[in-house]
Amino acid sequence: MRKPFVAGNWKMNTDCGSGVALAKAVVDGASALAGGSVDVAVIPPFVYLSAVGQAVSSSGVALGAQDVYFEAKGAFTGEISAAMLKDVGCTYVLCGHSERRHVLGESDELVNRKLTASLSGGLLPILCVGELLEERDASQTEQVVERQTRAGLAGLSAEKVSAVTIAYEPVWAIGTGRTATREQAQEVHAFIRRLLAEMYDEAVAQEMRILYGGSVKADNAEELMGQEDVDGCLVGGASLKADDFVQIIEAAA
Repeated sequence: MRKPFVAGNWKMNTDCGSGVALAKAVVDGASALAGGSVDVAVIPPFVYLSAVGQAVSSSGVALGAQDVYFEAKGAFTGEISAAMLKDVGCTYVLCGHSERRHVLGESDELVNRKLTASLSGGLLPILCVGELLEERDASQTEQVVERQTRAGLAGLSAEKVSAVTIAYEPVWAIGTGRTATREQAQEVHAFIRRLLAEMYDEAVAQEMRILYGGSVKADNAEELMGQEDVDGCLVGGASLKADDFVQIIEAAA
């Protein structure tokens, strides 16, 4: 039985005070569930990781980072290594979020290097995959998701890949108010699980958690997570409101 996982990606939002207050409110609201029946993570901007990390340190709520660089150290101005993230208390890190891919131009190869570096640095990566609207309209969803999944996990053994979570986030549903239907979400999640079985084996496929991301809200989370292959949610805007985020966590439980 895969344990549900709900992660809140704050993106480029909050300041230090509001971020700490939000984290504390999530801890207060989800303390009975976080780390027990549901894995929960908050993913604030880099500059607030330490402060938010302190706010959640004695709870079951984990800390995650929105990105990572693939080198361990060196002359890479503005970049953050896996060791640095680990040092400030991070457990998880996003790799290949759609905004990194489509706004900032990250390639599949770069995402793979970041994911590999995350594992080497002791972090648990969340590999994000998903298609653009024009790709879905052209019936290319499976083609795009397969390419991103195979490339993102390239070179990883079955043992190493067991530490990875996949998040399917249709780009056309992120921040648009549009959400994939439960049938659309289940269809792609099931496809990813079949792909993992092909790439590795059935045991790996059944153990790996696959999250849905894309305009997840308190009023649709239970329906989405009620699908057989949807193991949780990567939440954007709704994670910035503690009450909404806690309701999503409760739906996962």
